Amino acid sequence: MLNINGITVRLGGRTIIDKASAALPGKSRIGLIGRNGAGKSTLMKVMMGFIDPDEGKLEMPRGTRIGYIAQEAPDGETTPIDLVLAADTERAALMAESESCEDMDRFGEIHERLMAIDAYSAPSRAARILVGLGFDEEMQNRPLASYSGGWKMRAALAALLFSEPDLLLLDEPSNHLDLEATMWLENFLKSYPGMMVVISHERDLLNNVVDAILHLEGGKVTLYTGGYDSFERQRAERLAQQAAARAAQDAQRAKLQDYIARNSARASTAKQAQSRQKALAKMQPIAALVEDPSLSFDFPSPEEMKPPMITMDMAAVGYEAGKPILTKLNLRVDPDDRLALLGRNGNGKTTLARLLAGQLPPMEGEIHAPGKLKVGYFTQYQVEELDGSDTPLEHMTRQMQGATPGAVRAQLGRFGFSGPRATQKVSEMSGGERARLALALITRDAPHLLILDEPTNHLDVDTREALVQALNGFGGAVVLVSHDRHMLELAADRLLLVDSGTAKDFNGSLDDYTDFILGRKAKGAEKPKQAAKAVPAGKPQKKQKGVRW
Repeated sequence: MLNINGITVRLGGRTIIDKASAALPGKSRIGLIGRNGAGKSTLMKVMMGFIDPDEGKLEMPRGTRIGYIAQEAPDGETTPIDLVLAADTERAALMAESESCEDMDRFGEIHERLMAIDAYSAPSRAARILVGLGFDEEMQNRPLASYSGGWKMRAALAALLFSEPDLLLLDEPSNHLDLEATMWLENFLKSYPGMMVVISHERDLLNNVVDAILHLEGGKVTLYTGGYDSFERQRAERLAQQAAARAAQDAQRAKLQDYIARNSARASTAKQAQSRQKALAKMQPIAALVEDPSLSFDFPSPEEMKPPMITMDMAAVGYEAGKPILTKLNLRVDPDDRLALLGRNGNGKTTLARLLAGQLPPMEGEIHAPGKLKVGYFTQYQVEELDGSDTPLEHMTRQMQGATPGAVRAQLGRFGFSGPRATQKVSEMSGGERARLALALITRDAPHLLILDEPTNHLDVDTREALVQALNGFGGAVVLVSHDRHMLELAADRLLLVDSGTAKDFNGSLDDYTDFILGRKAKGAEKPKQAAKAVPAGKPQKKQKGVRW
């Protein structure tokens, strides 16, 4: 049992969490959700013990082992497999003691305890977790210092899952994962034996893994039973009741105001008017439902184009002074295609996306596209490279040189940047707002083809849903790279598997692909190989309290 009792947290003079209370049952799997900036990570830091609430307290059974991932990634000469095995601190300590123990009675006790905790199967269990997260045998035995930050965080996640804490805390665990690892993680968490609180915007995970939703809004928390779809239904009912209550209150308020206006000056009814005036003053307003501009996506429709849009004939692509990453590409993209690129990170999805976007020339073979083809290409780098000192209006004005101020503001308005939001500094914007601005910038000239490489990383569930609806209403072609299966299911109708140095249409559905990733055979679909390469990067991490890696 985890009790949140009247917790208030203030940061920088602003109240983030306001007298929040909820009782979370033991062994439950809780999805902690809310709009970007609602305070989800702040509440989780209270659970971790990193932040002391200004008011209220958090209660849990004494001795509860809390597990989370430290902010800084692990590093050094330690290998992923050794990092994961070390996460079971009891096993590691007993194994070390057994190597130097000379007391036969104590040695017997150690052996019995190692058998009880299933210590001798630990290497195979650790390897299975690492494979699920994309580490093949060779990668498991390479130093962490040889990996990029994203791969180091995968190793940290593997160590955390292996340690099996009593309370598992996960903050956007799929952010560093590809679709394949996300599928595996979801399947793994379904059978997690302890209690879990996970911050996630992955609708499939929230539907298939958690058994309750803790919704954080306006500093308050509300607990809903069931997964995300159940939460949406229950919340819609509450909002409808709220809207009806507000309408009834407005009608009552108007009636009281009318009575007061007509009867205050008459001696015979002055007291009744005064009484109604007091009732009106004490009436607590019911909040109106406000339309959220952050849910605004409206891609401009491109000019019509005859098929095919792009064709490739035995094309190969790679980088300067290197071997091709992908070869034997025989692909066709039509103006109405909705294409999802599948395959492990490192297999070449981004390389293929850059070839389609015209950022990389073919090293062999041919690629044909009309000269008038316009492409909008979104990557996370564009979000990170936005100038924080500028406003959306300044960014768009530079990109739309020669356009009228009205046209510039109209394009910004399509993505929720109207009025004062257009003149807000980018440095003051959330990650989701920056992503929307980047999407507004790449679609300023109504491209025929949208290529979106992980567009959902900074978007909450509602905003992702708005993006899906906008993509389905877009009049051009779409190529998606995403670990959000819900988005792929709704926005893509053609699957392309990037694997083994080439790319081919995948003969099957996303469910078939999921079966293959999880090791289940699916009829009529081609099994992808697990392949991934890491890029060196990163700095060593400092240890923090709790079970973390």
